[in-house]
Amino acid sequence: MEFNIKFDDKGLIPVIVTDNKNAQVLMMAWMNNEALKLTIDTKRAHYYSRSRKAVWMKGETSGNVQTVVSIKKDCDGDTLLMEVIQEGPACHTGNRSCFYSDLLMNDGVLDQNIDLYGAAVLKELYNVVCDRKNNPKEGSYTNYLFDKGIDKILKKVGEETAEVIIAAKNGSKDEIRYETADLIYHLIVMLVDKDLTMEEIYGELKSRR
Repeated sequence: MEFNIKFDDKGLIPVIVTDNKNAQVLMMAWMNNEALKLTIDTKRAHYYSRSRKAVWMKGETSGNVQTVVSIKKDCDGDTLLMEVIQEGPACHTGNRSCFYSDLLMNDGVLDQNIDLYGAAVLKELYNVVCDRKNNPKEGSYTNYLFDKGIDKILKKVGEETAEVIIAAKNGSKDEIRYETADLIYHLIVMLVDKDLTMEEIYGELKSRR
């Protein structure tokens, strides 16, 4: 099968993988000719492992398979862009995307010299919650919620929703601000527990706009 693309001197080509729901970049991997053929024939993403020197199917052991929607090559024919339907997280760390570490952050903690505005603070909070899930920290309230499970998390979402309602009825802006922040935090914990990203929520809001 002739794809008219340029493999490198090792017979490989880089593949950038995006989520068809919101165009979020999920991962970057490599394909050889065999992996590309298998991907096209089966509509399931196959890659080449440079460490194992073997072709493998994404999700063959984890169940986090990728169903291929489209494969495009760049203008030089030496890079592929693949859009997929992602089951579960794409990253082996449990994060939805492999690109969850911000270079402006140190070990998941934002540089205190950098100000956060708008959605950036939500993304930073989301990253910290993900880090707590994947790297439990003793005494962490977030880890307490994850340990107790989804019923406890949802109970807190319900409680904080009621607190926001009460605060709004009381009319105190300080109280509304405080309780709304609590609600948003617990909603983010719920999203992480259910493998939903902030980008998916942004995409849903954008589609409604």
